[in-house]
Amino acid sequence: MENPLNNRKIIHVDMDAFYASVEQMDNPSLLGKPIAVGGGETRGVVSAASYEARKFGVRSAMSGYLAKKNCPDLIFVRPRFDRYREISLKIRKIFFEFTDLVEPLSLDEAYLDVTQNKKGNPSATLIASEIRKRIFEETGLTASAGISINKFVAKVASDYNKPNGQKTVGPEEVIEFLEQLPIKKFYGVGKVTAERMYSLGIFTGLDLKNKPLDFLEKNFGKSGRFYYNVVRGIHLSEVKPERVAKSVAAEHTFSENLTSEIFMLEKLERTAAELERRLKKYQIAGKTVTLKIKYSDFTLQTRSKTLPYFISDKSLIYENSKELLLQERMKNSVRLLGISLSNLNTEVKKTIVVQLKFDF
Repeated sequence: MENPLNNRKIIHVDMDAFYASVEQMDNPSLLGKPIAVGGGETRGVVSAASYEARKFGVRSAMSGYLAKKNCPDLIFVRPRFDRYREISLKIRKIFFEFTDLVEPLSLDEAYLDVTQNKKGNPSATLIASEIRKRIFEETGLTASAGISINKFVAKVASDYNKPNGQKTVGPEEVIEFLEQLPIKKFYGVGKVTAERMYSLGIFTGLDLKNKPLDFLEKNFGKSGRFYYNVVRGIHLSEVKPERVAKSVAAEHTFSENLTSEIFMLEKLERTAAELERRLKKYQIAGKTVTLKIKYSDFTLQTRSKTLPYFISDKSLIYENSKELLLQERMKNSVRLLGISLSNLNTEVKKTIVVQLKFDF
């Protein structure tokens, strides 16, 4: 009996080096040059890298110092999230012309379920081509797409012919595609997990498929069942137009390490104000306050407390996070402070995009 899930037509659209491409488009003098969007080489972190920079091993989340070391000619550009958001909304508007089943993952990528679509087009491949064409015509930017029967395979496929390309993996091609795929290309398999799999003799999808479920669960815990299923083309997650917000957060990375609690409290107050703005925008309140501390040696610590009532006011957020900050001595100087509010009063689904802010 045919699996009805194989009748789904899912597209994953991923903009090509989105932040960096926007900067190059808006400033033609940067075209063809290696650029990194994010903080400078002294204290910053790379948010995005142009393809010219990626050739030198520059990647997102890399420290600016290491990025500059890898690519001496690297040009740092300060992020302009309002501009990225503006273009992202234009792209999202295009998506909704084809289907209402759009699940944004971030400003630059989204899943679309076009099984039943507004154009009445039975070909998801042609729809993906039309979407990419429209994005280029209306924004000047290129996008890549993956098309398949589920979100996992579509996500993997969208990276296959980057940049400015697409790949379709039809129902009859899924198993062969996954069996031949290098394990490091599997979405959700990071560097550490890949190394672990290599040590167990798993280098391709076929190697993974040949491992029994109990073996995978023993070595990878709950993720073992996920790996067991996806390599067989089984991924039941639906495209969800809205996500349930579990927490709302704001955080700042400092241009210099902080050692004084006075300065930390000043930054904490600013962060509380930013968090209040986000909470009020979405009309959300929460009971659990969590303080995030990243030290100069990059170790991370969190401290939490749960209140008997909901809060969203910056003064209450600040007072509770201040209490968490001062409850024990700092073990080192601090490079980042963040506050999140969870245990929310969200009875309806809300979509929240939380953007990391950098303090230059």
